[in-house]
Parts: sequence; structure tokens; C-alpha cells
Amino acid sequence: MSPRSTHSWHNWAGNQRATPLRVSTPRTTAEVAAAVRTAAADGHTVRMTGTGHSFTGAAVAEGVLLRPGGLTAVRSVDTDSGLVTVEAGLPLHAFNKVLDEHGLALANMGDIQEQTVAGALQTGTHGTGRDVAGLASQVAGLEMVLADGTVVTCSRDERPDLFDAARAGLGALGVITAITWQTVPAFLLHAREEPMRWDEVLQRVDEFEQDNEHFEFYWFPHTDGCLTKRNNRSEGPAKPLSKVKYWVDDQLLSNTVFGLVNRVTRRVPSTTPFVNGISAKALGARTYTDTSYKVFTSPRTVRFKEQEYAVPREDLVPVLRDLRALFDKRDWRISFPIEVRLLPEEDAWLSMAYGRRTAFIAVHVYHRNPHMEYFKGVEELMVAVGGRPHWGKLHTRDATYLEKVYPRFGDFQALRNDLDPERRFANAYTRQVFGS
Repeated sequence: MSPRSTHSWHNWAGNQRATPLRVSTPRTTAEVAAAVRTAAADGHTVRMTGTGHSFTGAAVAEGVLLRPGGLTAVRSVDTDSGLVTVEAGLPLHAFNKVLDEHGLALANMGDIQEQTVAGALQTGTHGTGRDVAGLASQVAGLEMVLADGTVVTCSRDERPDLFDAARAGLGALGVITAITWQTVPAFLLHAREEPMRWDEVLQRVDEFEQDNEHFEFYWFPHTDGCLTKRNNRSEGPAKPLSKVKYWVDDQLLSNTVFGLVNRVTRRVPSTTPFVNGISAKALGARTYTDTSYKVFTSPRTVRFKEQEYAVPREDLVPVLRDLRALFDKRDWRISFPIEVRLLPEEDAWLSMAYGRRTAFIAVHVYHRNPHMEYFKGVEELMVAVGGRPHWGKLHTRDATYLEKVYPRFGDFQALRNDLDPERRFANAYTRQVFGS
């Protein structure tokens, strides 16, 4: 047996840790393939980690851990077609800058840009949108290393089943080494952020979705306060937040002060309703127009743990009302706002929005606070309407449940059995969600 490495790994939230047998940083696809073949010869499993922004054990490596920092090249940019190929380890924030330099952009994004492109894709990162879906719907091709060490490519025309399965495949079908993205011409977004009361938001959510390209809102538990966000394309000119306004709102209030709030409510939970009431009022109305990725994403320095479920769009309002009623029944003291986003249906087999218009409901707790009871109560509500857990966020669902809510789950399993019968890319999390 190989001696266990002295290298340790942990995720951003600090709730997942690993000490793999071996760690390497491949710099080419060929080196990834060699690492997979060597691991197979030694009888070890292989996982490529990202930047650790998943709260689940998706990236935990039990055998060989491949670090992504050597695979960050931009291989090609075609400004005419919008096709851009980059390697798997390139961080989204670096990718966004490359695209902007070439007059291109992703059509939709999640709200942080710290993940690697492959890590974000493989866990189903999505954002919010009326017409444009998540990252899985903006991919034109994949390069990946299979369990036998062979390198393959796939797209809608080439090995389409593998393409549809692997776009949100959790690395269970192979190691993604490069992604070809279908980008769009760079654009500005006009952002309108406005506090609003709970009843008005729920009454107008259909209107807000219909009238805006990107709509989301946050509810502050124990209060009637919500913060709505409406983002729409703009011809310009750009009118970004001033440096002072950005620092006060996005750095001081949303991160520094919010971190202090969580330390206070951790020590004195009874203050949470009062503090949330202040927080709901502190983030006031504002409008600005800026480069799309600067509007889609925000800095997040306060560490937390998160659970997110995708529910059928038509169930959103009833589920939210049930969730608020649950707060009245349980002795919860939750300082983090609850986030609601919307997405059209997607066609990647394991996208949380596969085959249906979807609403996403995300709940968070401060990373040092217990989460089990709160997440369990919320999860029970989501499961009752056939909710699908976010692959990168905490949940307790297993393959027995997931095969009931994903129509192509059996097809994914069959493809996995064919491509990786020895489970070269398995870990405890894949055994939970896909079975052994």
C-alpha cells in the first residue's frame, strides 16, 4: 500500500477535508491521461479538484488528487462565432477578463466568479434568467480523459450522449480538461436593486420574471423585508457604481459588517430577528449600469454553508409560504437571507433545471454555526415537491431518490457503467448520489 501523502485539502467553507494518497498538478491533457493510467495501475481513484467552492464532498479525493492550477491556458478565441476554448483550471474571474478583452461575454452567470470553469460547470452552476439558462447550456464542446486514459471530445454532434451527460457530470464520467464555450458579444447590464415587502414580492413574482431578463430576490428571515434584483441589457452608456458606493455597499455592508453581524448572532442568537430587520433596511435601492459579469457577480468574503434546491417553477410561491410558516413553528435563528432565482429548462441530463422551468431556493448559515436541523427541515419541504438538490451544496439525497426526479438518471448510470466500470473517478459523494 502506498504511504498517504502529507498534503491535505479543504474546501472554502472548511466543512470538507481530505488527505489523498498522492497529489499532482498536471500541465497538459497528456499528463492528466498519464496520471489516470498510473492511478489505475496502482488501484487508486482519481479526482480533479477546483477551488473548493462546493459544500458537498464532490471534490474530495481519496486516492489521487489532481490540482487544476497547471491547466489554465486559453487555447482559442473566435470572435466571429463566439466559440472560446479554455482549459479546465482557468478561474471564472480570469475567464471573464479574457472574454471582455475580446469583446465577448457569457450570456448568464452565477453570483461568484472564484470557481474554475470546470468546477462550476460540473456542479451545475446556474445564475438566474428568463431566457438564458445556466453554464451547462452555454457549452459547445468538452475535452475529457476517460477511465482508461484515453482522451475524447464531445459536442451536440460528436458523442452527443456523452456531451449531454458530462456537462453536469460531477467528474464521474471522466476528468474534464478543456471546455469550448458558446459566448455572446459583450454587453452591459442595467441593475435595479430595490427593497420590497414579502407579500408584494410573492404577489408580483410572475410579473417580475416576465418583465426582466434576470430577476432574483432575497428574503431576510424573521422579517417582512426582501431585496429584489432586476438586471436587463442596456445600450449604455456604462454608469458603474462609484468606488465609494461600491466599497460601502459591497465591501463594508455586505461583507465586513455582515461578518460582524454573524459573529454577534452566533454568540447571541436571540438578537437575530432584530439584526435581520436592520440588515433588510440597510441595503437600500440603487441602480447602475456596468459590464455584464460585474453585475452578475459579487464579492463573498463571509464564509458560510449552503443548501439549495431546484423546484418546479409553479411550486415556488406555495413552497416559500410553507418555508416561512416553518420559521414560525421552529426555534430557528437564521441571520443569512434566503435567495430565490429562476431559470428556463435545460437539456443537460443532470442539470437541476432539466426538462422544466425551475425556481432555486438557497438557504445558508454562517460557517461556524450548526446547520443540520435547519437544512433538514428545509429539505423536507423541497423533497415533497420533487425538488432536486444542487450538486455542489449540502443535502442528504441518494441515488434512490435522485433516479425518481431525473428522467435521464438511468441513462447516466448506464453510460457511467460503460465508461468507468471500475469506478476510477468515485469518491464518497459519488457513491451517495450515484450508488456504488
